[in-house]
Amino acid sequence: MPYQGLPATVRDRRPSVAGAPLWCDAHEYGLTGDGVTNDQPALAALVDRLGDGYAADGRARVIYCPPGIYSIRDAGTVWRSGVSLIGAGSAATRFLLSNEGNRADPTPLAFWTSLQHGADRDRHIADCTFADFEIDGSGVAMAEYNYLAKGLGLQYVVRGVFRNLYIHHTAASGLGCDFLQDGIIDGVVVVGCGRLDNGEEMGGAGIGIGIGGWGTVERLTIANCTALGNGTNGIFLELQKDYWPPPRGYRIVGCHSQGNRFGISDWGADGLIVTGCTMTGNLEAGFDVSANGTSGVAGRGGLLTDCVIDGNVRDGISMGNTPGPYTVRGNRISGNGAYGYHEHNLGRGYQDPAMDVVIESNEFWGNGLDGIRVDRPMTDSVLLNNRIRNNGRQCGGACAGGGETVRYSDKALVDRSANWPSDGHRGKVLRVGERVAVVAANTASELTLAPVRPDAYSAWSGDTPLPGAAYELPAAPGTRAGITINAAFDSATIRGNRVWDNHDPSTQTHGLWITERGSCVACRVEDNDLAGNAGSATRLDTPPVGGRWDRNHGDQDWD
Repeated sequence: MPYQGLPATVRDRRPSVAGAPLWCDAHEYGLTGDGVTNDQPALAALVDRLGDGYAADGRARVIYCPPGIYSIRDAGTVWRSGVSLIGAGSAATRFLLSNEGNRADPTPLAFWTSLQHGADRDRHIADCTFADFEIDGSGVAMAEYNYLAKGLGLQYVVRGVFRNLYIHHTAASGLGCDFLQDGIIDGVVVVGCGRLDNGEEMGGAGIGIGIGGWGTVERLTIANCTALGNGTNGIFLELQKDYWPPPRGYRIVGCHSQGNRFGISDWGADGLIVTGCTMTGNLEAGFDVSANGTSGVAGRGGLLTDCVIDGNVRDGISMGNTPGPYTVRGNRISGNGAYGYHEHNLGRGYQDPAMDVVIESNEFWGNGLDGIRVDRPMTDSVLLNNRIRNNGRQCGGACAGGGETVRYSDKALVDRSANWPSDGHRGKVLRVGERVAVVAANTASELTLAPVRPDAYSAWSGDTPLPGAAYELPAAPGTRAGITINAAFDSATIRGNRVWDNHDPSTQTHGLWITERGSCVACRVEDNDLAGNAGSATRLDTPPVGGRWDRNHGDQDWD
């Protein structure tokens, strides 16, 4: 075939506009990086200059910031299409945000939003890369929380790349960008962001992505990121309007989320894929699907696979108000303070039964209460081939103490006279007068307490108690089953599960419990091994109706 020449997109590319170079050293354009000079005006001017060049010739530009501390004070920079910001590495190039001269300005490093700038599908920005630098938001202080006090706050971005960034201690979300089409967030570390969020405000996450602005498909991958001690979510997706269709196209791969309020949250996506992630030590739940977001719409159609969800203070997986379907497959769900998997109504969003939820081939072990707990109606659900063992670790009885053997610290209680079962109080609320704290773990004589909020120095709702102050711990619930049905559970399949306790002493009281409030109508409960629990294989406060109940080892109907 004869040579056809360059593609039209290359042949027609015009030379760069004079005065708007394709690559520039920031030091040559007024930025100092000396940590003293306010570099924001020079940065804003350079972004505008290069953005005008991109608008004229369609060729993307790069700002390179050599090692240094770049002080960004009292105003955020309105970003432009075709302008990338590149540093020399997160330990070398640092942007220090502060607003001491203008406390009313939230001062993000870069922003482009619908409310402030008219961003939308037709006025989006494109071809921007942010890579290899640090954003320190600790210098931003405000009398009232402002969700714009982010590290990066961009909306309607096409082909945006966020790579190898370290963003920490911002007042609101660290990387809080919405409507990212054909984008990637890779290798971003977010620590202590959302520090001014009380847990009830918008944003306040490490990585928070608003979704739905582009319609039914938005293509974004979040990969290899770490979120530690952020105010609300480590990583979350949030549908922004309740009348928008939940979009497909999101993936969260190989990320670690620890010590946040929620680890990873799906607040309105359709078909979110979360795989190969670790979610540990989060205060509410490791993985959260709910309608807590601004639109009141929960995620649906998602796949949670091959993750480690361990040691979260309350639930491992919190599933609230999704219409379904959802698939939870091949995960380790262990050591959480309350339930391994908890289906429940959080009071907002979809109120009908969850449909077509699949919980398959997971390992549930060492959770404080039930391995799987259903507190909300479900229909056509499948519990298949799970191994559910040694749960119900929150087995310690009610107790109280005080006096000379008792000492307190910011995150611990020590009672030298105690002889508690190991982790027998995990997940309980400790009371000392009017103060409360939540037990994250315990030995025979020491309670380790969860911080009162992410990244907090104390676990207490008030001052640290004085030595010898009297304390109280409540009793554990008497029944702690591998699988608990505490709501209508219709046309479901429970098959091939191994549910047992091989610890001494055993703490998982039953394999399967249908409570007085629960029901099992037209279900198929077959080929499960329920033998070897502390009490009995089954406890049927409400007998099942219809369906099939066959070949369940350990059950009285075994034949």
